[in-house]
Amino acid sequence: MSAPSGMESMLDVYIFETEQNIEQLEQIILSSEKSGSFTADEINEIFRIMHTIKGSSAMMNYSNISSFSHSLEDVFYYLRENHPEEIDYDSLTDLIFEGIDFIKLELDKIKSGSDPDGDAEGLNGQVRNFLQSLKEPPDHLQMFKALIRFEEGCEMENIRAYTVVHHLQDLVDEVLYEPKDILENNDSSEVIKEHGFQLYIKTSHSFDEINDFLNQTIFLQTLEFSKVENRKDYGKFTEPTKDTQGESVKEKPRTTVNVHDNSQEPHAVVQQNLISVNVEKLDQFMDLVGELVIAEAMVTHNPDLNGLELDNFSKAARQLQKITTELQDIAMSIRMVPLASTFHKMNRIVRDMCKKLDKDVELVIIGEEIEVDKNIIEHISDPLMHLVRNAIDHGIEPKEERQASGKTEPARVILEAKNSGSDVLVQVKDNGKGLLKERILQKAREHNLLYKPEQEMTDREIYHLILLPGFSTNEQITEYSGRGVGMDVVTKNIESIGGSVLVDSAPNEGTTITLKIPLTLAIIDGMNLRVGKSRYTIPTTAIKESFRPLSKDVIIDPDGNEMIMVRGECFPIIRLHALFGVDPDYEDFEQGIFLMIEYESKFHCLFADELLGKQQVVVKSLPKYITNIRKIKGLAGCTLLGDGSISLILNLAGII
Repeated sequence: MSAPSGMESMLDVYIFETEQNIEQLEQIILSSEKSGSFTADEINEIFRIMHTIKGSSAMMNYSNISSFSHSLEDVFYYLRENHPEEIDYDSLTDLIFEGIDFIKLELDKIKSGSDPDGDAEGLNGQVRNFLQSLKEPPDHLQMFKALIRFEEGCEMENIRAYTVVHHLQDLVDEVLYEPKDILENNDSSEVIKEHGFQLYIKTSHSFDEINDFLNQTIFLQTLEFSKVENRKDYGKFTEPTKDTQGESVKEKPRTTVNVHDNSQEPHAVVQQNLISVNVEKLDQFMDLVGELVIAEAMVTHNPDLNGLELDNFSKAARQLQKITTELQDIAMSIRMVPLASTFHKMNRIVRDMCKKLDKDVELVIIGEEIEVDKNIIEHISDPLMHLVRNAIDHGIEPKEERQASGKTEPARVILEAKNSGSDVLVQVKDNGKGLLKERILQKAREHNLLYKPEQEMTDREIYHLILLPGFSTNEQITEYSGRGVGMDVVTKNIESIGGSVLVDSAPNEGTTITLKIPLTLAIIDGMNLRVGKSRYTIPTTAIKESFRPLSKDVIIDPDGNEMIMVRGECFPIIRLHALFGVDPDYEDFEQGIFLMIEYESKFHCLFADELLGKQQVVVKSLPKYITNIRKIKGLAGCTLLGDGSISLILNLAGII
């Protein structure tokens, strides 16, 4: 369904605000599920979110989203106004998550131009039934309060109190008592002598039946017994006090959660003052800043200036460069987005998978405040989701297996981000069983994936085999892929943005997969090279040194590969002119220049004709008419140099 031209901006705002609200709702429910409670602030916030979605969806004429939001809004209105004592929390959270998924699916339809035609009536019916169960609890239990005082001098009042509680268990659904430590603490006898023994009872038996039973208590002096008419009052009786609190001796028949007022909870809702801007406008702004950087370089490095001493021009050029750099930094910072939103989406994945796989896994998030370019975020979301799923499904062992192997620490997946120069390292770690080298090698042999003799492969090289297409050590096909299935897709996504993937593991300790990604795709610090008439640019962060070798340092291995000896170590040589099929000025190593580069902890030496110097370059995608004809391996894009010539930006992942 395409919106009328007058409503396009309204539609964009609706989609943006609804997605934001849904994301916030999901995080609130996940946080409250961990704590086992709803705060009053959370109930108010969920009510507000559903009210907002209901109103905006009705305005846009999306009746199915509006009707479901209205149904859920009614539930939280009832929770807010009536404070029911017990909530079937598992059913409520499952309903909310089912509703979140429904709204997400409808939003995807809207964004793709289709009609949001999903049927919400089934969900609405479940929500209405849940609300009815809140208003009329199915058990219809009666609630009583009793105060027992024993005869003076009977002794062992705490043991006699426990005997009463023990015999009551067959008659009641729930009994709470004060003092609660009647067995553990002999001093509780003195409390009972002074204040009596307080009981709170919930049962389907009548007033007379419970009253008669309590009156049969041995050494009973007095009994104060009354019915509690108001469920709220019973809830007040069961609230913990500073000194004592009731303790239930019979497990509740369903999972419950207390609704309490505590705005200082760690997951309390925090509002931020932000302004939303259309991403296309940001892209246009960044393009203009990029053009400005290129124009500034073309002015200050203009060949017409060669040999001229222009002091005033140089001063003005430095000022222009300063302003351009500051403008560029601001433009880039506007596009930077914290990883928090992407990281917290993994909470839902962990929650759902733990339920389906019957595993208890804790997700630990570190470094969520680190920012990367918005385009980077879009490229790493799916790989991260895949890695987290794999870690839980195939990395973390079942509970019984962990216990058998002597693991006492909780199963844990750690999602961590940290800065590393101009790159960001995003790691997915698990403390599961780790990767089995022998099993990986066996699969590699079966699929003919070994590229060198096994005995010459390091542990990391063996683990890296799981990144190859079609590789899997999982023997069973499940709903979730095992570690290795689709890992080549993860690698391709990360390499497409100039990043790389590292795999480390230790048997019975766990696996760490590291994504090394650039901060931004827009503007990079590059070193420009010349090979014949062609220009190439390499990110300066990958360059370790440049040098001109001696012929005696060049070695040819038995397979005909060229190597260079540097300080007692051998490194492979990559001739750029041979790689890209261009005519070089020099083929003799002593006449050209070598650049030692590092990629995934491996070092290679690139051979070129000449170094042209360092320059900040604006990354442009290769024109489609080129990529449609031929996908050139080893190129990440192109840029304009100060003299107006075009330089091709090298993708080291593709080259190496």
